[in-house]
Amino acid sequence: MSVHRWKKSTYSGSNGDCVEVAVLTGEVAVRDSKAPRDGRLRVSRERWGSFLGAVTSGRYEG
Repeated sequence: MSVHRWKKSTYSGSNGDCVEVAVLTGEVAVRDSKAPRDGRLRVSRERWGSFLGAVTSGRYEG
């Protein structure tokens, strides 16, 4: 998956505790920016959109 363009949020701090996202055909891949070779999570674009919608609506705030 290293040939894909990974993006990190512009809101990420300088401490390196971030996730990176790559948009693929039909799905989205997510990885830990501190350990990019240790594993990736792939989800459909629909599921990713639902997740982002839930986050921006405040559903995951504690």
